[in-house]
This record gives sequence, structure tokens and C-alpha cells, in this order.
Amino acid sequence: MRRVHPEFAYQARELEGQIEGILGDPPDRKNYKMMLDALVSEYAQGGGIEDVNMMAFALVDYIKFDNPKAMVAEAQDYEDGDPARVFALASCPDGMAAKMYAAIEENFPEIGRQAVITAFLHKHPRMWDDDDVSLDQLAAGDEGDDEMEDEGEVTDDFANMFDQEGDH
Repeated sequence: MRRVHPEFAYQARELEGQIEGILGDPPDRKNYKMMLDALVSEYAQGGGIEDVNMMAFALVDYIKFDNPKAMVAEAQDYEDGDPARVFALASCPDGMAAKMYAAIEENFPEIGRQAVITAFLHKHPRMWDDDDVSLDQLAAGDEGDDEMEDEGEVTDDFANMFDQEGDH
């Protein structure tokens, strides 16, 4: 497993939440399909919202990845990368999906690159590993409070002034 850029991990988690939110509980496939069709149509016409997750949502049900290992490698850098290389690693079938894919590459290459990688990460969660940013992980190796220098340290007399239960 390879680690991916934290922003890609975040976008993949956001895409999962977006899909679940649109599907609803219980899942409404008709609503989901209407939303997906509207996005695909917008992007196929060269328009659409310039948003990584919206593009990834439009792509995720149609996109096919020809070289998953290379796609994981592309997920190492969020800001910089070669859009042409990423778009060449995937494809969409004929019809409206193929037209959408070509239009995204032409009109939104940078955001489209990020959307393609986000869709990949969503579809292949076992091929990558997310950085653990839990409090337990962030505290690992922390020895506790840092030792303070003598300057600025609160004296016992000062601290006791605020002790409600102590002697006054």
C-alpha cells in the first residue's frame, strides 16, 4: 500500500460522503441517476462546476483505469502533476461519458486531473493508505508537557491566588 497526498485522501472521503448523501437512506437510485445524468451532460457540453468532487462524482460510475499502479503514484502530489499523463491512465466508454471525459480534459485539465485521481481512490480504497491524523497518532511520541524555561513561569504564590478551596 502506498500513502497518498492528504488532500487526495480528504477528497476521496468527501466523495464517499457526497455519494451516500445523494443516494440517501433508503437509497434512491432514481434521484442518484438524475443527478449523475445532469452532471455528465453539463461537463460533456464543456461547462459544469469547477469542483474536484463534482467532477469525480460525474466520472466515478463510468471511468475505467488502465494502469492502477501508475494512478496511485500520481496521487502523491495534489497540486503539481501532468494532466495529460493522468487522463491517459484512464478512459470512459463511448457516448456521453466519453464526451464528458474529453471535455473535462480540454476545459479543466488541472481540476480534472485531481478529479480523475479522486475517483480512482474512491473506487480502489485497498490500493492506498491514508495518513492517520487521529489524536492518538498525533500524540504518539509526545512525552507530555514541554518543559518551560524559568522566564514566564507562574510562581506558586500567583497560582494559589486562584485556588478557590485553598487557604486565603
